[in-house]
Amino acid sequence: MTFLRICAFAGLACFTLAAQTKSPATNWAGYSGDPGGQRYSPLTQVNTKNVTKLKLAWQYGIEAAAIPSAGPGRGGGISPTEAVPIVVDGVMYTPTVRRTIVALEPETGKELWVYDLGRAGSPLRGVAYWPGDKDFPSQIMVGTSDGHLIALNAKTGKLVPGFSKEGMLDLRAGVADKFPAMPYHMSSPGAVYKNTIITGAQGQEENPDGPSMDIRAWDIRSGKLLWTFHPLPQPGEPGYETWPKDSWINGGSPANWGAMTIDTARGLAFLPIGQPASQYYGGARPGDNLFSSSIVCLDINTGKMKWHFQMTHHDLWDYDAEAAPSLIDIVQKGKKIPAVVAISKISLMFFLNRETGKPIYPVEERPVPQSDIPGEHTSKTQPFPVKPPPLARHGLKADEIFTGEPEHEKFCRELVEKIGGIHNYGAYTPYSDKEYRIVFPGQQGGANYGGVSIDPKLNYVFVNIRNVGGMGRMDKQADTDVVGYRRFSPLGRGTTNQRFWDPSNQLPCQPGPWSELYAVNANTGDIAWHVPFGVSDALEAKGIHNIGAFGQGGTIATAGGLVFIAGTNDRRFRAFESKTGKMLWETKLDVQGQTNPMTYTGKDGKQYVVIMSTGVNAYALE
Repeated sequence: MTFLRICAFAGLACFTLAAQTKSPATNWAGYSGDPGGQRYSPLTQVNTKNVTKLKLAWQYGIEAAAIPSAGPGRGGGISPTEAVPIVVDGVMYTPTVRRTIVALEPETGKELWVYDLGRAGSPLRGVAYWPGDKDFPSQIMVGTSDGHLIALNAKTGKLVPGFSKEGMLDLRAGVADKFPAMPYHMSSPGAVYKNTIITGAQGQEENPDGPSMDIRAWDIRSGKLLWTFHPLPQPGEPGYETWPKDSWINGGSPANWGAMTIDTARGLAFLPIGQPASQYYGGARPGDNLFSSSIVCLDINTGKMKWHFQMTHHDLWDYDAEAAPSLIDIVQKGKKIPAVVAISKISLMFFLNRETGKPIYPVEERPVPQSDIPGEHTSKTQPFPVKPPPLARHGLKADEIFTGEPEHEKFCRELVEKIGGIHNYGAYTPYSDKEYRIVFPGQQGGANYGGVSIDPKLNYVFVNIRNVGGMGRMDKQADTDVVGYRRFSPLGRGTTNQRFWDPSNQLPCQPGPWSELYAVNANTGDIAWHVPFGVSDALEAKGIHNIGAFGQGGTIATAGGLVFIAGTNDRRFRAFESKTGKMLWETKLDVQGQTNPMTYTGKDGKQYVVIMSTGVNAYALE
């Protein structure tokens, strides 16, 4: 893989108002702010009336960073991060692209302590916090790219010797013993509940064999294993019949690589589970393949499954359920329904009863196109909610080509000619070995790990989606290959991440908008508003406005009536009015912010809004 664009800076950008009334210090204590994953802040100091006055307060780690051509995380001490910092009791904690964990003064960005992870690599999406007890200090829990869980003293940044082996727990033990050289790591922070931390994992996705992706709970004081849940079921467990016999023995997928959500009142954990491997060919794994591409609800005290909901059967599109589910109370006929909302990569939004997993709005199993690859048995139907409607493009007609700018239109028409025309048959179009096909959305979504945020006052759910198609053909492999067919691009740039766009500028080849921001009314299932999201500076200069921009990262909502989001390759950081979708503020960052923002008040009584700008845009890869 090679970088199409190299960003020259990396760090945190923190914004605040020049002057405002003082407010008590407020935390952002986890990846999603609260255990329930709402990504909502009760802060009102920055609001619709004054957000235009938001100015840069401080930056940390904004410095030149030569990104190695070998790819993210290799050489130069650079490790990609999509981290969301946390703020607890007057201290900010975050990973950095320099493979360190830092504690910062959240009012100034002053460094308080640094823990160097060395070659272990920084946590991709952040860290978790445990407040401690009378016998143990408060701890920062860190999952590393080499498969360890580390406990750091939150006050000092030193390893906590009472946790496992001198503060380090080997997560590979017991799951990766047969695959010592294969990748295995935590890509999202563990979920903390009382004195327990729950960990997921991520491994390889192209090949089916590898370390087990077991979900495990640990005593946060000692590192003792408490329970294990198998996302690829073993004999006698529910879902075992949806896989070929003995798939679990060497099966390295599916994985809970996204962030978890906790219902603290009910003691429930909601886990998004990724796709099965191999990603685009399932001939060797007939069946629905539970619990891949599913939301799974577990009893935190026992690890027993309460219910599951599969969002994509027999996934052949890399449509992981990777975004953290979010808890919400839906109000209908004066009654509150405890719900969890989940967004799929194909940008279908499901509202499920939190206690039973049953859909609150009807879900229909609708017929979908079938695979023509020998030995592949596609699911005949896929689940579609009646409400809300799909939020992303689900197909492409033969004549739907971008127009309006001659040079890009020429590239797109030549690309379509090269692949023999547009072959798309609607939602869940499978890739073929007989022709190049274009699939909407592609493997990046639609929606992605940025997930949703919620304004509980409006009961709106906010999510950003991209309309960028996947493109490729399935080619039969040699008998020695562990995968029968692999997907290839007509652009000749490897086997993964092929998109229906010009890779030199990341401009898609279908009409816009290429990205949109949505608000869905949870009480009715209707779309409250949606607006184009992001710009192409090159096309803006030629009179094509607000066409949307590719990127990653999601939203947060605040009681100030605002939705904050970066998440575009146009390097903007924006605030929208929650009720209407009107953009109220934007600023240009040094580099792209490919993660979710967060907000808090410092000890000085000021509200701050923070975005991590990583300097490594892994999503510009082709």
